[in-house]
Amino acid sequence: MSNQTTVTEFLLLGFSDIRELQILHFVVFLMIYLAGLLGNLLIITAVALNHYLHTPMYFFLVNLSILDLGSISVTIPKSMVNSLMNTRVISYPGCVAQIFLFMFLGSADIGILTVMAYDRYVAICQPLHYERVMNRRACVQMAASVWISGILYSALHTGNTFAISFCGGNVVDQFFCDIPQLLKLACSDSDLSETGVIVFSACLALSCFVLIIVSYVQIFRSVLRIPSEQGRQKAFSTCLPHLTVVSLFVFTGIIAYLKPNSRSISRQDLMVDVFYSMVPPMLNPIIYSMRNKKIKAALRKLIGPRLFTTNKQSIFLF
Repeated sequence: MSNQTTVTEFLLLGFSDIRELQILHFVVFLMIYLAGLLGNLLIITAVALNHYLHTPMYFFLVNLSILDLGSISVTIPKSMVNSLMNTRVISYPGCVAQIFLFMFLGSADIGILTVMAYDRYVAICQPLHYERVMNRRACVQMAASVWISGILYSALHTGNTFAISFCGGNVVDQFFCDIPQLLKLACSDSDLSETGVIVFSACLALSCFVLIIVSYVQIFRSVLRIPSEQGRQKAFSTCLPHLTVVSLFVFTGIIAYLKPNSRSISRQDLMVDVFYSMVPPMLNPIIYSMRNKKIKAALRKLIGPRLFTTNKQSIFLF
């Protein structure tokens, strides 16, 4: 019986052994990655360069975009390289790093979403106290707490995962290193502590989700009492994008982690995992851009002059 000291590498699940399909997988993942990269970088740049967006709401939105950038950069590039090079190997340290970063970014993501819900609650339900409650120092402290908590939580998760003994080989039924799939390789009597951590994690995630729901129940009750139609529309325009992002993140996570566990993963399960790990970071900038007038105005201000200059130069050249 071997333990984790004899495992020097893991084999990730490939989407196909056919070379043409591997190239297609590389191209599709590349487009998703570039879309997520461009969208989140545009959000960060637009907020950074627009003085009117230097408010708590957009400060937390920048944090969310940074986390989304990291999340897609942890899993997608390695999978693309494996498809391009026709290999499935990831080193043991690489797997440790991937799990640590993915868990850190995912937990910090839901933490930031919870803080953003609280920010909207204070802004709409207690507007007279907003500047006092959500001052610069408080915002920095909340963001820092989320990031530090994410690091500590991920360290606990990663340490527990790789402290177990692996008796089931080194083939991971996933396109990236994922804790539930690694637990399938663990000895039956050595994964109890990590199972306990997973239960604890589920309780934390559920607590964050309940806080978000409670915040939005109070928000919508307050919004419905706003006398002017324009005021209600303004409140909904800032809340609906965030609620959409929360729903997308939470429900895809529930589908991915609470689906029936089995020793072999189906193509349908693999698509669910792809959707959970890659689609929310790519769609978040689009959702915020479509529903938020200030973000759309900032993006037009950022992109518009450059497009105009490019068109002007093209006309001059021709």
